Amino acid sequence: MTTYDTEWILTRAVTITGTRNTSHRSLDEYAQLFADYLCPFAKGDHFYVGGAKGIDSLSLLWLAGNTAADLTVVVPGTVDQQPAEARQTIARVRDRIKEIVELGADELCTAAFHARNRWMVDRTEMTIGFPRAGQLTSGTWQTLNYTRDRGKPHLVVPV
Repeated sequence: MTTYDTEWILTRAVTITGTRNTSHRSLDEYAQLFADYLCPFAKGDHFYVGGAKGIDSLSLLWLAGNTAADLTVVVPGTVDQQPAEARQTIARVRDRIKEIVELGADELCTAAFHARNRWMVDRTEMTIGFPRAGQLTSGTWQTLNYTRDRGKPHLVVPV
């Protein structure tokens, strides 16, 4: 086994997806959820985050501040099209972000967000999803179902 083989085995790319509606829990609760469910995958790993508000922004902040993992932010159009919260988060941790991928969608609509989600899943080995508890249809579930349909592992953490 070569060093490259060992690095490949020890490095995993993970998609993070989740609800944009996060005001029903405290920041401390989210920090604990991320410590419990992201940290076990954070050694030597690479996380792909959607660059939206809510779980995307909260997880990006937590990963940047608590891990050495590589971080890629993927947006359906451009960063400038993202909500203010998301743009501010990206700017705040820019020095920790390995890559920002702007997929260039002309219109930010459901199809563009789903395309962004598929793009991330297609480049990762697993997905960790944080859907809103009790909500069974959303972009988060679309991403988790797409991951499942590709035969890839997925972890669901309702919030």
